[in-house]
Amino acid sequence: MKNKICVLILLVTVFNLSAQTTIIPNDNDSRVITTGMPFVLIAADARAAAMGDMGVATSVDGFSQQWNSSKYVFSETKSGIAVSYTPYLSKLVNDIFLGNVTYFNRLDERSAFAASFRYFSLGDIEFRDNEISQALIQRPNELTIDASYALRLTDQFGMSVAMRYLRSDLRLPGVDGNVTAANTFGVDISGYYQSEEEAYSDFNGRWRAGFAIQNLGPKFKYDEGGTENFQPTNLRLGAGFDFIFDEYNKVAVTAEIAKLLVPTPPIYGDEYNYVDTNNNGVYDDGEETTLVQEGVIYKGQDPNVGFLSGIFQSFGDAPGGFSEELKEFTWALGAEYTYQDSFAFRAGYFNESEEKGARKFLALGAGFKYNVVNIDLSYLFSTSKVQSPLESTLRFALTFNIGAGEYREY
Repeated sequence: MKNKICVLILLVTVFNLSAQTTIIPNDNDSRVITTGMPFVLIAADARAAAMGDMGVATSVDGFSQQWNSSKYVFSETKSGIAVSYTPYLSKLVNDIFLGNVTYFNRLDERSAFAASFRYFSLGDIEFRDNEISQALIQRPNELTIDASYALRLTDQFGMSVAMRYLRSDLRLPGVDGNVTAANTFGVDISGYYQSEEEAYSDFNGRWRAGFAIQNLGPKFKYDEGGTENFQPTNLRLGAGFDFIFDEYNKVAVTAEIAKLLVPTPPIYGDEYNYVDTNNNGVYDDGEETTLVQEGVIYKGQDPNVGFLSGIFQSFGDAPGGFSEELKEFTWALGAEYTYQDSFAFRAGYFNESEEKGARKFLALGAGFKYNVVNIDLSYLFSTSKVQSPLESTLRFALTFNIGAGEYREY
């Protein structure tokens, strides 16, 4: 009987030694969240770019469609057309750019609508079979078409819904005959608050606040057999205050935070069976192992979920816990000095964690108003180790105001 017990103990010990498993992580400290069609996050207008890529809580302008279309119900201009041009990678090439055209119309005291078209060209790409063959020129591009409707719910607060069609034609017909463009649609939901002008001891002031949830929509594929990509679903929150010193001088300060509502990439690893010779419960160098499975999630959550599940998951799936979740927020600070509503000087700073993309830059800009035309310019100075594709880029925007001063807000 005693011998049988010893044999049983020996078998259990051998089983434990041979059945131990472990996952060895392939950790990467930089877990940048990637999405499809990221060009929609590029600031298309010079005013927003000059204040650190912000616009959810700034005062209304012709380009509010990209940031917070509910601001249009606070416009003192009846309608307008806004046009912008942004060179991209201008230090390397001269034919990659982002263009934008927006039309808005304030229908009455309570409602407004707007429509916009955005086009991102990746320039001309030349293909040749050999040095003497005729060149084949292709121009990959991406675009969006938007339409929004805004409604003023109270004297100080309005909301808006925007519909967006997104198209990405990045594959090259000259290389792949079965090429198709990626298509999908998205929805924006936004709100904007603007207080009445209030008198303080040495100046008058006005509060502003806004939110926007952008690019809510299904995942899409760039090709039939490829993986599904998330849209750049984004949350923006912002607040600001206008210091109105007199009828000529005003300073507006604004702060904004933003977060991609997309799952964080987990830490993957390889799973092994191993012989735990020293019986410490973990794999040590030199212990015999057998590969069981590759690409197992070591820490974090599976990112292969639907876009709605991905939104909720994005608030708590970072492998590094709450501290990493905080790093996924970007923040920006901006200020705008306006003189007599005819000249404006702007400055802003944008910050993103080193582990989540490392975009950091200072921006400066100016605006001029002549009759019914607004002219805006901005310039970006990168402050990150990672050079920005918009480094040393001069952005340019025009707004044509139709029926300026038809509505009075203050």
